[in-house]
Amino acid sequence: MGKVLVFIYDKMVEFEMTFALNYLVGLGQKELVTIAYGNEPVTSMCGIEYKPKTTVREALNLPDVEGLIITGGRTCDFRPELQELICKLDGEKKLLAAICAGPQYLAKSGVLTGRKYTTSLHEWLPQVEEVFGAVDPFPRESYLDQRFVRDGHIITAKGHAFLDFGFEIMNWFELFSSEEERAEYAQIFSGK
Repeated sequence: MGKVLVFIYDKMVEFEMTFALNYLVGLGQKELVTIAYGNEPVTSMCGIEYKPKTTVREALNLPDVEGLIITGGRTCDFRPELQELICKLDGEKKLLAAICAGPQYLAKSGVLTGRKYTTSLHEWLPQVEEVFGAVDPFPRESYLDQRFVRDGHIITAKGHAFLDFGFEIMNWFELFSSEEERAEYAQIFSGK
């Protein structure tokens, strides 16, 4: 059973990733491994506490890692061990999926340079520095104003596109037996 790392942090917005995570466990039979900078619980934007299974640093040596998912949130705490993990997975062509403000971590790691991506943060600029306490890390020339973007093994999405994000992650892992099955799932959740 392959592992999918889930980066959790204080002030994260968990609903943006829970749809995808539910199906990775159910359809995909993936083991989810929550990772954080430390072992102490983190508190999401809505006040729920989450306990990480391991640290980002320890995750660098985990076997059978198939990808990393980063949700959005109101923080920009970016540390060298997260950059090392993102760059390692990028080099191995493992899934890197980030939604809403989450793509900032991919940008700060340098993996979005020359790759198409989207993020909700572009809608907030120039307030990124004020809201997140950081300068704009994004390569502007490859930004696409779309609900979600997949460029190879990198999937990015705007926060309101969490269903699209989930479906594209499921596509990455080939969890649908056909395009018809994917369309059936999409119809169930979209109501169309």
